[in-house]
Amino acid sequence: AEKTQVELDLAQVKKAVQALQAFMKSQTKSSRQPLLSDDSQQLGLLFTLWRVPRQSQTIRIPLPHKHRSDTDEVCLFTRDEPQMSPEQTQRFYKRLLQEKGVKNITEIIPYKVLKTEYKPFEAKRRLLGNFDMFLSDDRIRRLLPSHLGKHFYDRKKEPLCVNLQSKNVAREVERLVQGTSLKVTKKGCCCMARVGHSGMTADEVTENVEAAVKTVMEKIRMKGPVMKVIHIKSQESVALPIYNSGLSHLYQPEEEKPAKAPRKKQATETKEEVKEEPADVKQKENTQEEDEEEEIPQLVPMATPSKKPKLMKSSKKGQLEKAPRAPVRKQTSKAPNRQTKKASKADTKVRRKVPKVK
Repeated sequence: AEKTQVELDLAQVKKAVQALQAFMKSQTKSSRQPLLSDDSQQLGLLFTLWRVPRQSQTIRIPLPHKHRSDTDEVCLFTRDEPQMSPEQTQRFYKRLLQEKGVKNITEIIPYKVLKTEYKPFEAKRRLLGNFDMFLSDDRIRRLLPSHLGKHFYDRKKEPLCVNLQSKNVAREVERLVQGTSLKVTKKGCCCMARVGHSGMTADEVTENVEAAVKTVMEKIRMKGPVMKVIHIKSQESVALPIYNSGLSHLYQPEEEKPAKAPRKKQATETKEEVKEEPADVKQKENTQEEDEEEEIPQLVPMATPSKKPKLMKSSKKGQLEKAPRAPVRKQTSKAPNRQTKKASKADTKVRRKVPKVK
């Protein structure tokens, strides 16, 4: 079964985005935190699938408009260059990124610094809260999970790999930073991807939503009807539905097979085709049918009537008493003991061994 395509109503999507933007503006006005800006609030797409996927998958989604604000901070983990100290490697990669035209990265942390300075749990927690996104050199991607810990993966901030040796490093970094990703897991049928922020216009968010849904439907590894419901929501708002799949695929009739004609109908003839038969043949058929109809009677054992105790007239009028039972006779002959049995067997053996006198 092929994937069913998702057709979005863009006008309805735009209305949902405008409603969320109005809600976020009213929320920021009523809040007592003046330092909280509108750009910090994110907009995400919530995908609900028809069934739980059999395998996990991470889908990278390129977006036409950048969904991250200018205030978002990005951290890059690099490998340790030979014959260089951590400070020298940090300067080396800063110069390299400036030459390639990369401007989105705010801080560079070599692998040796990550092992030593960010080994305690509190240091890792501080690092996780200071940055919105993490990138890593693809040469050290296998070494990072053991040093970062599970909290980076629980909050979906695991570092994305970048090839720093490629000629188009700026384009790869831009694609990762301005794009988004969707994590499809085997633990449930819901997954979420970030597609914008509150500082974007309604048209830009609508185009991002359209591109994200199209990419997800192309790359997801599932067949048949995949998408059940799609919602759009902010961090603190209610999820607004923008797509609902129909239930027609659940009631599709199976392919009709050619019905086989029953044997009885083929054997029977219509009344018009039946020919008249002679009287003798009809009489024989009637006698055969009567014999078949007669069933052989089955012998059923008759139930013996239970003996009821006789009633004796009592001295009082109108009352009957039960007759006394007859005394049971005791058997005088007792069962032979084992010794008597053995003796009788020995006698028979002796009698057999005695020779006959002629």
